[in-house]
Amino acid sequence: MQKVKSDVKKDWKATTREYVEAIVIAFVLAMLIRTFVVQAFKIPSGSMKPNLLIGDHILVNKFIYGIKNPFTGSTLIPIEKPERGEVVVFIYPVDRDKDFIKRVVGIEGDCVQIVNKKVHVNGQPMPDNYTMHTDGEVLPSAIGGPRDNFGPYIVPKNSIFVMGDNRDQSYDSRFWGPVNLKDVKGKAFIVYWSWDSENFGVRWKRFGKTIH
Repeated sequence: MQKVKSDVKKDWKATTREYVEAIVIAFVLAMLIRTFVVQAFKIPSGSMKPNLLIGDHILVNKFIYGIKNPFTGSTLIPIEKPERGEVVVFIYPVDRDKDFIKRVVGIEGDCVQIVNKKVHVNGQPMPDNYTMHTDGEVLPSAIGGPRDNFGPYIVPKNSIFVMGDNRDQSYDSRFWGPVNLKDVKGKAFIVYWSWDSENFGVRWKRFGKTIH
């Protein structure tokens, strides 16, 4: 009988060890995926309306712009750089404890200018079929600052110029400058969950919506 008890005890220890090892491996894999491959974010404001709504939960591809050092932000293995029109998540330059999401309007070397709300890049009007304006009035710089009229401005090296799609309700590069590439976390690509807090309900139609 003693031998049977001993075998049971050994089996219990082996099973416990297997569970612990599985949990540790799963945790490490989850952290690696979150750090280098894909990460979930929640949209807290309306600055990206009409494309992203408050309460949208999105996935961000962190691998597409290269493998980065998680401590310094420097790129270890470059793959791609953000392009105009892409929606990106980045570290907010004014408060590095926060993440922001905006659309890339200009890349390194581009000349960005806004004239009466209309964005021009390198002298050409930028497509605005994905943008919205909530204020029909064009404010002079003395009142509205750089909201409706800005530049011309040359985007610095290793930087991007970003703006919210909800142009009149977005605090972006017009106000606080460019985003360094090392602070870009990834490209937003899909909505996987959406909660409408005002109407206390799930936005079922937004499930699986790709972000353009």
